[in-house]
Amino acid sequence: MPASGVSAAALAARLSALGLLTRVEEHPRHTSVEAEVPESLSAETWRELLEVVAEADRFGLLATSLNGRTLWAAVHKAVPTTGDVGGPSHQR
Repeated sequence: MPASGVSAAALAARLSALGLLTRVEEHPRHTSVEAEVPESLSAETWRELLEVVAEADRFGLLATSLNGRTLWAAVHKAVPTTGDVGGPSHQR
């Protein structure tokens, strides 16, 4: 599992520990975590949720009258590097 997947799984576990049902999805450039947020949530729980998602590279809240509220977080995947980044003429 890529490092982004491990980080996202840790975020999901922490959100689950706060009582949220989470889902983790792999994407080409990031791993995402989503959780449905219930209407009745204490201010303390909101603070804890924000502390968790603040560790992600990006996060947000999608709220609609049809689908409720979904908290999301994204962890970027590392860009692969090669040993010959500078090309054949690159001197170290």
